[in-house]
Amino acid sequence: MASEPYPAGLFCNRTFDMYACWPDGSPGTAVNVSCPFYLPWFEKVKHGLVSRRCGTDGQWVTVNGSQPWRDYSQCEDEPEVTAEEEGARRLMVSFKVLYTVGYSLSLLTLISALLVLTVCRNLRCTRNYIHANLFASFGLRATSVMVKDALLERRWGVELLQVADWEALLSHEAALGCRAAQVLMQYCILANHYWFLVEAVYLYKLLIGAVFSEKNYYRLYLYLGWGTPVVFVVPWMAAKYLKENAECWALNENMAYWWIIRIPILLASLINLLIFMRILKVILAKLRANQKGYADYKLRLAKATLTLIPLFGIHEVVFIFATDEQTTGILRYVKVFFTLFLNSFQGFLVAVLYCFANKEVKSEMKKKWQLWKLDHPVLCCAQ
Repeated sequence: MASEPYPAGLFCNRTFDMYACWPDGSPGTAVNVSCPFYLPWFEKVKHGLVSRRCGTDGQWVTVNGSQPWRDYSQCEDEPEVTAEEEGARRLMVSFKVLYTVGYSLSLLTLISALLVLTVCRNLRCTRNYIHANLFASFGLRATSVMVKDALLERRWGVELLQVADWEALLSHEAALGCRAAQVLMQYCILANHYWFLVEAVYLYKLLIGAVFSEKNYYRLYLYLGWGTPVVFVVPWMAAKYLKENAECWALNENMAYWWIIRIPILLASLINLLIFMRILKVILAKLRANQKGYADYKLRLAKATLTLIPLFGIHEVVFIFATDEQTTGILRYVKVFFTLFLNSFQGFLVAVLYCFANKEVKSEMKKKWQLWKLDHPVLCCAQ
């Protein structure tokens, strides 16, 4: 449109009014163009028209002297559908508040747990090293999710007032930051799942496996936890760049590329489930051998089960086959709620169970507190 020659005489100039692109208009006539393609309900209104009027003075008709007048009644969505979409939007906003609170609480708790494991030298062993890496993966996951949300808000939450704003929004440079955050988030999610797998393998070796050298295996654990995600994130990143290089890589138009990330997550969850069942069988046998009373036996088994579930991330198996493509309506919202709630608060739960509620850690912290009181008798006496 910009390259076409201008007509002779008086006319309304071609323009983009932040809604549609308008060609030159003849004075005293109406100009019609198709409904904008970017409308979410475009399929319903693709045959509709939006119109503007060109005044006899060669100026587009405006409202209140500044806002462009246009008739877009044929491009509007049905009111009941709009109300339903608005309800869904409010629900999703409340979900975002929920998981933001969960990730923030988890991040604070995980940082505290990492400081405890780092400061207390007596707690340094392979088991706690693995716990520390799991805490770190949870912390990175929480950070990456919040950074990604902040970048998306900064990118899509701006008010568009001029054509230059649209050009800046749609520029390639503007998308680089949120694409990098998206890649980091996918890596952290995968690393989180594979450190769950490391925890499961370590506990399985401890309870069932033969005697092994912890130092040699710890390096393999590091490769499994931090290295395996790279094997899947790099191909996914290449597929998005070559085939779906649009916006922030958050939308999955071709679900085949999303399976590059989904398959390793499902694989880790299934292996964890098998190890979980095997460990429960061993715990059950040991509890039966040392059984004192039926009620006590059931209580200890329940406690062992509940302790292992957050460690291995078994809750994800509940929705393992309820994929995003298959879930609709209420089931989809239920899945989204439980997934976001459990994933965001899981870091907090794991940090409490495997650090602050651990007898070893509590004993060590008690010793540190006693030593601190001995070193600061004046402060203690003043209290």
